[in-house]
Amino acid sequence: MFLRNSRGFLMRGGLVGLVVVGAGVCYYVYRATSRKRKNEGPEEAGLKGESIRKEHEQRLGSTSWGEAQMAIPEQAPVLGQNIFSSTGQKDSSHLQQGMNFPVSPDGLEVHHIQSLIYLLESVEDPLIQEQALITLSNSAAFSVNQDIIRNLGGLSVIGSMLSVPATNVKEKALNALNNLSMNIKNQEELKRYITKICEETSSSPLNSELQLAGLRFLTNMSLTNYYHHMMTSSIPCFLHLLLDGDERTQTQVLKVLVNLSANPAMTEHLLSAQAPFLLSLFDSCINKEVLLRVLVFATNLTQHMKKEESAIASHHSEDSIFSMLRGNSTQCAEKLASLFHHHDTEVKEQVAKLVMQW
Repeated sequence: MFLRNSRGFLMRGGLVGLVVVGAGVCYYVYRATSRKRKNEGPEEAGLKGESIRKEHEQRLGSTSWGEAQMAIPEQAPVLGQNIFSSTGQKDSSHLQQGMNFPVSPDGLEVHHIQSLIYLLESVEDPLIQEQALITLSNSAAFSVNQDIIRNLGGLSVIGSMLSVPATNVKEKALNALNNLSMNIKNQEELKRYITKICEETSSSPLNSELQLAGLRFLTNMSLTNYYHHMMTSSIPCFLHLLLDGDERTQTQVLKVLVNLSANPAMTEHLLSAQAPFLLSLFDSCINKEVLLRVLVFATNLTQHMKKEESAIASHHSEDSIFSMLRGNSTQCAEKLASLFHHHDTEVKEQVAKLVMQW
């Protein structure tokens, strides 16, 4: 039972207990259902309701290789070890509150989610905010909860956590928004955060979890063409991360770039961008996940150039992506010829697709 004070407000103790238990429940339910989906590709995981990937493939074709991605479920640490009573002693009695509540097959029930949203907007303790966000993020792994959180006004509450100074809170907020963005109706509301998250991704420490969380959100928001124009100004940032990031960052930013490159309306913006290093990634020593996505990125752009060659601006700088793919055609051809000897069949197949577009 939740404790209430004389004004009828939910007491923090019961809600914090809910955070701890809820996180664990969502984590184990997600793990159980994930095992049933182990043979699906990573871009398919978690799509139970409206499939934005399916719509993307119908509109752009499977060669675009668009991807969606969910944040990895987490277990919330025991908050009782970090909350003190008025006497200064550790008070873990609240962990017993809210322990016995019914759980639906998809995780938390509506009133539990509503309580978490209330908790999130009514406390300023970063630790509690972080754990509430973890629980909501895990809950949002289920499509039914994605709708519930939106209908309860939770999207704006979670979005407001992006302005909290604590890095961990912002990261967990991004993870929650990432899972919530797997839903088309949610995307219509979440688009307001694209510019802010692009800026946050650019200013975050290189290869940080915060930066990766931002890129995951942008990956989902770029799965359809609707919001690509809102990311145009961030293309130089994405290419900077592709150059300087580690393999995790390179893979994640390439998911965004591949999604953008699948949209013909973004072709000129991408071809004009400066990336003198691009052909250096056409190399057998490059991580397979990075190499494959670079090849898909180039294939998409080359395909659009072939179809709309007359519409593509003829003047590009020497360091532009256009010049890397067309201006340095001899060097590019040599790189691709070398990749035909790559040990991985998938890589060789993608090289063949790119050469066919030449």
